Amino acid sequence: MSADISAQADEGAAKDDPSRWGLLSLLIIINILNFVDRQLLPSFANFIKPELGLTDTQYGLLTGLFFIIFYAVAGLFMGILADRMHRGRLIAAAIALWSLLTAASGAAKGFVSMAIPRALIGVGESALTPAATSLLADRFRPSQLGLAAALYYLGVPVGAGLSLLVAGYLGPTIGWRNCFYLLGGVGMLFALFMLFTRDPRPPSAHNHEHGPGLAGHLRLLGSALKQSPSLCMIIGGGVALHFAVGAAAFDQIWFVAERGFERAEIAKLTGYITVVGGIAGTLFGGFAGDWWYKHRKSGRAMLLFWMFLIVGPFSVIFRILPADSALFVPGIGLGIFILCAFYGPSISTIQELSPPAARATVMAFNLLCLNAVGLAIGITGTGLLIDIFRNAGSAEPYTHAALAMSLVSLLALPAFFLAGRWFHRDRARIAEGMPGRFEFG
Repeated sequence: MSADISAQADEGAAKDDPSRWGLLSLLIIINILNFVDRQLLPSFANFIKPELGLTDTQYGLLTGLFFIIFYAVAGLFMGILADRMHRGRLIAAAIALWSLLTAASGAAKGFVSMAIPRALIGVGESALTPAATSLLADRFRPSQLGLAAALYYLGVPVGAGLSLLVAGYLGPTIGWRNCFYLLGGVGMLFALFMLFTRDPRPPSAHNHEHGPGLAGHLRLLGSALKQSPSLCMIIGGGVALHFAVGAAAFDQIWFVAERGFERAEIAKLTGYITVVGGIAGTLFGGFAGDWWYKHRKSGRAMLLFWMFLIVGPFSVIFRILPADSALFVPGIGLGIFILCAFYGPSISTIQELSPPAARATVMAFNLLCLNAVGLAIGITGTGLLIDIFRNAGSAEPYTHAALAMSLVSLLALPAFFLAGRWFHRDRARIAEGMPGRFEFG
């Protein structure tokens, strides 16, 4: 059976239940809220860092290592839970947890009292995407999955943009602490909505006595990685990309300290750029990725290769430009565009190369790699580099540190190229049940 025949069979098996769009809409809103909460600390960096007396290394730990390690490690276990229990209830519990901890963060008095809730917020937020993307994979046709995943990932630019707008408009008026309290209360309302969401899997799938246990899910994960080099490459490319994403956690400080912007005004400007550029990139990645899936011989990851080859250099060059350059603001927008265009093609590729019984587990492993390796090194490493460059006498330590991480992120190019080349071969091997087929026992 060829990959094309397999894809057609999957298409025929997919349901056309209109309620899947309602589910997608709810998950988009929740993911927006997720990223508003997650980005509050970077968005309010110019308010929180001086008030709490944080060094750049401490700030890097709060936005990087402390949050990400808990988020990434807990995420793998949350992915396994999502494959074994009612996913709507799991997401509801996760929203309630991160919302309470967001409110608690607003009462922080220093580094330690911010670090504790910040780390535990990662545990709550780690459950959302593995459960949500596996829900979408159960409800959408393969040829629509790229668009569905991209629309879900609208939460990244819209949430990050709204977080900056909250910092720009509400920060100077009600203060950053009250913004944290407010967002925590909003989250509790959406936890109630998700509590009553139907899971399309049969009730027997939510019984822990059925299906693979923890060891079985880990074997499924290992089998998926072993038999699909394309899966390994798409994950690896995402890790490389997230070195630059991690460096961007310092952007609000960089804009003020080395490009001369006022803190509230740059938060507003970048908030609007993030929303507009992010939505454009997300939709482009979703629609173009699905078109590529239907009409090209290579996988969606090859589209990512060409996009990063063409646009990527511009998102690096803007780091060395003065603020009054005509290319400075477009450079910010292009960086956001290319990041958000990544999500639809990458997430749909990962879902297609994952065993149905462990889709959330494989997605959680992807998030573990992106966050525990890509973001953790990107954010924490950037903080350390800033202090190193400053101590060495650099006039622009933030610029030099971010530029170094942006250059490293270009390693994503060969990874995406290989993932695109190998995708259909790997998917055909899975469909034909060749040795290494997904099994547990």
